[in-house]
Amino acid sequence: MDAEFWVALAFLVFIGVLYRAGAFGAVIGALDKRSDAIRKELEEAKALREEAQRVFQQYKAKFAAAENEVEAIIARAKSDAARYSAEVDADFQNFMARRRAMAEKRIAQAEATAMADVRAAAADAAVKASEHILRDTLKGAAGEALVAKNIASLRSEFN
Repeated sequence: MDAEFWVALAFLVFIGVLYRAGAFGAVIGALDKRSDAIRKELEEAKALREEAQRVFQQYKAKFAAAENEVEAIIARAKSDAARYSAEVDADFQNFMARRRAMAEKRIAQAEATAMADVRAAAADAAVKASEHILRDTLKGAAGEALVAKNIASLRSEFN
């Protein structure tokens, strides 16, 4: 019998003693405890993962709602800007129409004033021409009185 046999026999005896002493139960119990601890850690990790997924979905929904709100705000701002632009354009058109009417009124007044000035100048010229013609044709005190009377009546008539 050689040495390898005695080592194998000693090893089997040692294993038998350990089995009788309950060492295998302790090792198996320690392995079971370790297995339970690992299982609990896996369950906790799974629960944490599910919680993270739930939180992620909540934030994803909040982000989508925020995007929708931003789009609504942008649409409302565009609508307000278009309405304001239309109001400003309408106000500008009204302002320009009033300014045009005012300018046309001033032009009409200037035309009327110019026509009155032309008539007055024409009347004065006609009176002066008539005065010269009548003076040249009517001489003396009677002619002078007649000319003065007619000039006064013409002036009152044209002015």
